[in-house]
Formats: sequence, structure tokens, C-alpha cells
Amino acid sequence: MTSGNAAARFVRPWSALRRLLLACAFSAILFGSQQLTAVEPVDWYQWRGPEGDGISREKNLPDTWSPKGENVLWAKEEYATRSTPITNHGKLYLVTRYKPETTEEGEQLVCLNAETGELIWSQHHNVYLSDAPAERVGWSSPVADPKTGNIYWLGLGCQFVCLNGETGEVIWQHSLSEEYGMLSTYGGRTNFPKIIDDLVIISGVMTQWGEHAIPAHRFIGFDKRTGAAVWFEITRPKPEDTTYSTPFMTVFNGQAAMVFGGGDGSVYAMQPRTGQIIWQYDCSNRGINTPPLVVDGVVYCGHREQNSADPRVLGAIFAIDGDKATGQIKEDELKWKLPGRSVEGSQPLLIGGRLYVIEDGGTLVVINPENGEIIQEKKIGRRPGSLIYGDGKLYCCEQTGNFWVLEPTEEGVKEVARVRMASGEEILAAPIISRGKIYLATTKNFYCIGKKGVAPEFDPIPAGPKEVPVADDQTVAHLQLAPVEAMLAPGQSTPYQVRAYNKHGQYLKLVEAEFSIEGGGEISADGKYTAPADNEPVAVKITAKITAKSGELTSVARVRVIPPLPWKFDFSDKKVPVTWIGANYRHQPKELDGESVLVKVSTIPKGTRSQSWMGWTSLHDYTIAADVNSTANADNGRRADMGLINQRYTLDLMDKGQLQIRSWVPRLELRFAKTVPFEWEAGQWYTLKFQSENHDGQVTLRGKAWKRGEEEPKDWTIEATDAVPNTHGSPGLFGNSTMAEYYIDNVEVTSNPK
Repeated sequence: MTSGNAAARFVRPWSALRRLLLACAFSAILFGSQQLTAVEPVDWYQWRGPEGDGISREKNLPDTWSPKGENVLWAKEEYATRSTPITNHGKLYLVTRYKPETTEEGEQLVCLNAETGELIWSQHHNVYLSDAPAERVGWSSPVADPKTGNIYWLGLGCQFVCLNGETGEVIWQHSLSEEYGMLSTYGGRTNFPKIIDDLVIISGVMTQWGEHAIPAHRFIGFDKRTGAAVWFEITRPKPEDTTYSTPFMTVFNGQAAMVFGGGDGSVYAMQPRTGQIIWQYDCSNRGINTPPLVVDGVVYCGHREQNSADPRVLGAIFAIDGDKATGQIKEDELKWKLPGRSVEGSQPLLIGGRLYVIEDGGTLVVINPENGEIIQEKKIGRRPGSLIYGDGKLYCCEQTGNFWVLEPTEEGVKEVARVRMASGEEILAAPIISRGKIYLATTKNFYCIGKKGVAPEFDPIPAGPKEVPVADDQTVAHLQLAPVEAMLAPGQSTPYQVRAYNKHGQYLKLVEAEFSIEGGGEISADGKYTAPADNEPVAVKITAKITAKSGELTSVARVRVIPPLPWKFDFSDKKVPVTWIGANYRHQPKELDGESVLVKVSTIPKGTRSQSWMGWTSLHDYTIAADVNSTANADNGRRADMGLINQRYTLDLMDKGQLQIRSWVPRLELRFAKTVPFEWEAGQWYTLKFQSENHDGQVTLRGKAWKRGEEEPKDWTIEATDAVPNTHGSPGLFGNSTMAEYYIDNVEVTSNPK
């Protein structure tokens, strides 16, 4: 049982979750829109512009400019970044480092007046439990919702946030690492949100719970207004890479589709409202980072890895006829392919019957999109970004600081101007065009480029491909039980919906269904689920079933029932707790000296250094303890690193004979960390205890380590106070078994005594 004070800490998050799920449950009537969102030609509301293809319909853009002042309307050094900005309704949004090179460093989203560059608002948060360095803040860009004006942003530490675009107020947020096991690696790769109807879709490599504990590149469709998870889909498990291939929204033969490169080396087309896969092309054994382009039903993409068809050849540029594609696409079904062409993160661009692709080494290749014939090759520079097009010109930037203005010709392109940035000023983001201006972010500055006194002019956006009218097909082919993922308290109730879709992935209606449950609890005929009242963690599956013309259809939603503190796990059931995030794949039950324990295995590639989480992200002011015991490496005597997670901080008993408290791994020397010597032995059980205490706008972290069986030390072994605190977070485990496996037993989480 918890004290009254401790129990009160849980009422608020449960109530908030209930409101969120209720909002989700009554939103299906809003999913009736069956056309992709129309937008203003002057609003560059997403990374690749209003049409998602890098093309602007604007005119009167400058042919040249200079960082020293020519055609620079304003510049702001404080907003230097690697993130491509976006604009919406006269406001400019970009992701930057917050107070870089200080003890307060984090990441922020800023909103500027697009005309003047003046700050309207900013919203920042800490980066925590991430291996990504500060220099990679802004790897992703935000997206604006043209309908509501809200902004969606996936940060470096996997914080997924919805903000009011006018005020910067946080509407909802998810910690995707703690809730879904999303990886935040040294590469810093985070993905771009995509919006369709009332969904916002995000993806990443995740190691979740239950049958989804195995790593995979996963997509989640969230209700864009409430943040409730509506659908969840995976690509092949155990991908080689994380990925940042931004999906492209399009229509194939009247069917809405989202095309993307997967972390598993395949290019996919997926129904964006349901997550159902339409087709896939296995082009490599490594992750595809190139964002695809779709024009008139043809998909243009590329990669730089080994080809599945011939692993001896690295890289390829290829075209797929998406209107004809179904199921598994074979090599001989491609429209054309140019093997040996290395393309990494730059999206192709098609204008005037020419396809422009920039290879990773800096060569611009001009291609006939009908047959793949190469028309011209032009050296641009090193690691160029994606091209954009406007006012008859191509704008191209490359990392070392060259900004190219090119003009398409019959022979390919000709150089109009070349702007050179100052020494050391790199360009890691693509430029954008909005309301007669070009906006460019560099590592040293942020520029607004344009002609003074010129009013914006633009052509209308051409009509895109349309979906078939939903009235043409009212046959139910797919069910969606929503919300698809939830976390509830014992005895808590929440409503569910059963949504029906046709074969094209278009929403039809709400339907009545027959429900069944695995794991406990009750559900009424109208879909109100009540979790079991027992004070134990429980994994629940809810299945909805109907009989349609096409046969029996089912849909499954999953629930983790997480009780209030205290928690205790002794693994006597010889199982990894099914409700833990990111644990089941990397840990195994084992008998050791007659005890049932967990072992953090060392045989899983890319999973030996990992984190896992146990429940509510809203928890604070608690203590987590566990017994740990490292083996020794037979070759070199090295041991594992073994640790606990509390309120988004890690206590790590390190192989090097140290005990460390930290939060953001690459920022140990500056942001926050404390390390003390602590000698310990392999083959010996130790008890770790880790406590968080919020006070006076700070958090104090305290840790202990001692030989199990000996009297607990009165004093804390290590103590540190963070003046820029993480004020809440899920309890969890950290471990690095690369050098040696280690064992875990007697995990306990309790509220701090008062």
C-alpha cells in the first residue's frame, strides 16, 4: 500500500490519461476526410515544402546573395542550427540548441516573425538518457498542421511534442523512449512527423514490450489533437540501422499511400490511416535514409548500401511504378535502376521532365525519369543537402559552405551563382522558400534572403492525385480498435472504439463488435474496458471481432496495467516482466545458485548496451534498488556496467571502478554528472540504491552500492544536485554487457519516506 501523499502523485496522470483516451474515443467522425490536406503555396509547413517535393511555386526570388549583406533581409546568429526551418501563417519555426555549451543546455523550438526574425516564443526541454551529442540537436524538423496551426516536433531525446503554434503552449507530449522504447543513438537520427486528416504519424527503431520487444522500425499513428495512439505497425524485426527517410504522402490508383525507406533496407508503401503495408521493395540489407519522391505515381529513391540483388555493388538510384506495384516487388519489376550510385539523405527532385539526384560524394546527376538515362553529372561539393526549386532556379547547399544557384538547361544545369560561406560555417540543413524569401540555416547563422520591397508572387499548387470517393466502396475490409496502446491503473476504465475501413484504407464508420480479453479485466458491449483491480502489473490484449462480407475481421489493442508504488520484482516466476519497455529481448531468466534471476545477455548484436523502463513517466521522488552481479570476461577480465534509472537519470556501477550519476551521456563534462571511485569485484552480488528528491526547483540524486548481505551503509555513496532538473520519469534499468554478462535480482521501487 502507498501513503496518502504518495497515492496522490498518481491521481493526476491517471485523470489526464482518461481525458486523453475519452477524447480519442469520440473523434472518429473527424476521420471522414478522404483527401490529402490542401495548403497555401506560400507556407513551407513541412521539411520539403507544401507539396513534399522541394518545389516552390513562388516568383521574384534572388539569383544571388552574400553573407556580407547582399539580398540579406536579416540574419540571426543566435538561431544557427542544423535543422531545416518551416513556416506557417507568417511565422517561422526551427529547432536549435538551447543555451549551448552551458550547464543548462538542452534543445528548443523557437517561433520567429518570418518578416523580421524577432522572437515570438520559445519552448525548451532537457535531453536525457540519450547517446546523441549536442551538435546533433535539430537532426529532425518540426511540421505545422495547416488546419489547426499546431506544431509537432520529435526531439533528439525522443520527446514527441504537440504545441500551440501561436503561443508555444504544450498541448500533449510523449517520451517515446520510456513509453515505446525508441532508440536515441549517437547518430542522432530522429524522424519527421507526417500529418494526414486527424493523425500525426511518427516512426523510429523501437524495442517495446510483449511481442513488440524485438527491435524494429515502427510507425505510430497518434490522434493529432489528444496524443492517443490510434494505430501501430512494424517493418521487419532486427533492422541493421536507425533511419531518417522522411515518408512521402501520395495516392496510388486512388489509394492514399505513405512511401518511406525502412531501417531494414526496404522501401515501403503503407496506408497512412491504418498502417497496412501495400507493397515493399527489398533493395538493401542496411537502413534506407534517402527520402523518396513520388511524381505521377512513380517512386524515385536511392541508397548507399549493399544491393540485395548484388551485394558486391554499393548504392543505387531506382524508380518504381507505384500505381502498378503490389506485394513484394522484384528486381525485374522496377521501372529502371542505376546500380553503383551512392545516395544518402538527399531527396530527389523532379521538374521540367528531369530528375535531379545528388550523390553522397557531391555529384549532381541529371536523369531522364522515363528510362534512367543520365543526361549530365556536375560536381557540387561534399555531403550536399536536398535540392529545392523556385522561380526557375535550383538551389543547392553542401556541408563545407557552398550555396549554389543553378538553372536547368537542355544539357542539364548551368551555374548562375555560387555563394561561399565564411570558413568553418557549415550548411547541414536544406534551404526553404516562403512568401518571397529564402531561409537558410548554417552552423554559425540563420539568414533571411530576398529582394527588398518585392511583394510575393506565386502560381497555384497543381491539383494532386485524388483518392477514389469513399462512397464507391463501403465494404468493410479492415478494423481498427482504438486506442491501440494504453497504460492504465488497476480498476481504471476507459472507452474503446471499433473503426471500420475499406480496402483502400478509408474510414467508413464505427461498428459494433464482439470483444474478448486476455490478461484480465472486463469490457462492456459498447467498448468500455475496466482494468483488473489487483495491485499487480498486468499485460492485457483486447480483441474486437466482426463478421463482414469478406469474412471474419479482428483488431487487437494492448494495455499495460501498472499499479501505484511500491513495486517488487524477484523473478521467481522465471520470466522477464512483460510490462517492462525494452527489456524482454535483451534479458533472459536464469537459475543462478538456486535463485531465479535475470541475465543481461551479451550475445545480442547492438543490444548489449541498453535501457529499459518499468511504468509511469509521471513518477517522481522515489527510490529504486536492485541486486546486481557481473561476470568477468574470460579473455581480458573486463566486467559489465550495471545501473538503475530514476527520474531520467542513471546510476551506473562501472567496469572502470567508478560509480556515476548522469543524464545526457555526451554531456558529462558540462551538462550534469558526478563520478566517485568505487572498487568492486566480479562474481560478487552488490545492492544498488538510487533516490531522487525534487526540492526548490532542483533535484538531488543519491546513490549507494554495497555488498549484498552486509549492512546497508548509513551514508549515501554518491550525491549530486541538478539545478536544471528532470522532474519526473519512469524507473528503469541500464546495462552494458558488451564485455561481460551480468545478473539482476530483487528490483524494488518505493516512494520516498516522508
